[in-house]
Amino acid sequence: MVILLSACTPSPKTALDVEQPEGWDDDLALAIPEDLNPDPNILEIELEAKITDIEIIEGTTTPVWTYGGTLPGPLIKAKVGDTVIIHFKNSLPDSTTIHWHGLRVPNQMDGVPGVTQPPVEPGGEFRYEFTVDDAGTYWHHPHVNSAAQIGWGMYGPIVVEDPNDSEEFGDDLVLVMSDISLNVGDGSFVPENSGGDFTSLFGKEGTVVLVNGKVRPTLKVRQGKQQRWRVINASRSRYIPIRLRDHTFTILGGDNGLAERSREAGRVVVTPSERADIVFTPMREPGSTQVFRWIPFNRGFGTVYRRASVPMMDIETVMDDPVIPAQIPEQLRTIEPIDISNAIETDLEMTIGQDETNNIEMGFNGIPYWNMMPLQARVGETHIWNLINNSDFNHPFHLHGYFFQVLDENRVPEWKDTVDVPVGETVRIAVNFEGRPGMWMYHCHILDHAEAGMMGQLWVGPADSTDPAPEQDLSVLIDVMVKEE
Repeated sequence: MVILLSACTPSPKTALDVEQPEGWDDDLALAIPEDLNPDPNILEIELEAKITDIEIIEGTTTPVWTYGGTLPGPLIKAKVGDTVIIHFKNSLPDSTTIHWHGLRVPNQMDGVPGVTQPPVEPGGEFRYEFTVDDAGTYWHHPHVNSAAQIGWGMYGPIVVEDPNDSEEFGDDLVLVMSDISLNVGDGSFVPENSGGDFTSLFGKEGTVVLVNGKVRPTLKVRQGKQQRWRVINASRSRYIPIRLRDHTFTILGGDNGLAERSREAGRVVVTPSERADIVFTPMREPGSTQVFRWIPFNRGFGTVYRRASVPMMDIETVMDDPVIPAQIPEQLRTIEPIDISNAIETDLEMTIGQDETNNIEMGFNGIPYWNMMPLQARVGETHIWNLINNSDFNHPFHLHGYFFQVLDENRVPEWKDTVDVPVGETVRIAVNFEGRPGMWMYHCHILDHAEAGMMGQLWVGPADSTDPAPEQDLSVLIDVMVKEE
């Protein structure tokens, strides 16, 4: 009798047998730009920077600075090997650019005013064109008055798809996590100059936290049905721990595509500008709702004092039958370690001090950006940078134009463009300058720290040249780093 019942009982479905719940990501939908080019290997779009009134706080509107009129900007999605063309127009009252964060673009496409291109003035246009050779999750943002413009809403996601990715990873969900500083009464922006040197030191965290430009949106899930979360931290200073009670996450990678191996974690901390590529397997019972919260993260002196958690997203488990989760492969790809046998080694200490007028002044090795000579490298060279942090705050270090590896045998091998350097620690990175000569930036991605001086330049010269780095007129970049409101 028992055998007969067992034989008649339908086998439970697996995650690969069923769809996500109907309308599962409707509340988190991102705008998709129109592709103007019929060639399947070319993505060609128009992108306008403009101010758009958006209801962020219910009952009020905010004049958000946007790419394409949406918060965040539209999702730019391409596949490995595609050519991407962006016809950019600036309809803002201020100059701006687009920096393609994490993408290995040609130097003249990197979006740094006065270094790789002139700033795009109000009413001006610029054509960005490059190929995308690396699968992964990336984003774009301005490099003019960056802390303010990003704080006002100028950022957007980029996904470069690999057709060979495993279907066991689950359905893609891009989650742009950010914050914005608004006055609750009328939705207006908190003045950028509020807080003075204090906010330069701590870094500004917004008064309102957002997921895909919304306050506390709802995500629908089915118990056991996996989702591939592509998390982008577009905050200017806020560290975002990804954590849910009674859940673990499968980490696939981060900044630049898949890591060498997947791994399980109960918490994934995403620093400003970093990305996390993770599989979320819902485990709550059907009919329940769980709140994903921002949890205060200690990134230095006073940064968790009297801080409370903030609800960011409701996760609703719908009334469907549970399914058996798919098995995530452990081996994801092979990442050969960078050969450091002939590497050139450099110390970069992240420093905080005061200038002669007692204003906060940050830099590397005690030198602020405006007094700093560029680091020098040649195409084909490998360098090791010792990132030293004896200051009182963590610093997420970002390198333009190149991937690097963190030299730590306890880490799963992966390619990075941003790495957190905690208080009192030294992080060693290795980078091979495999191409794309030119002047590149590196900086702390707490953008208030960068604008206070924690930023530098790297000259990568041609392999067959012995010429020193060209002299740079830094006035353009310094002028656009921080502007009066």
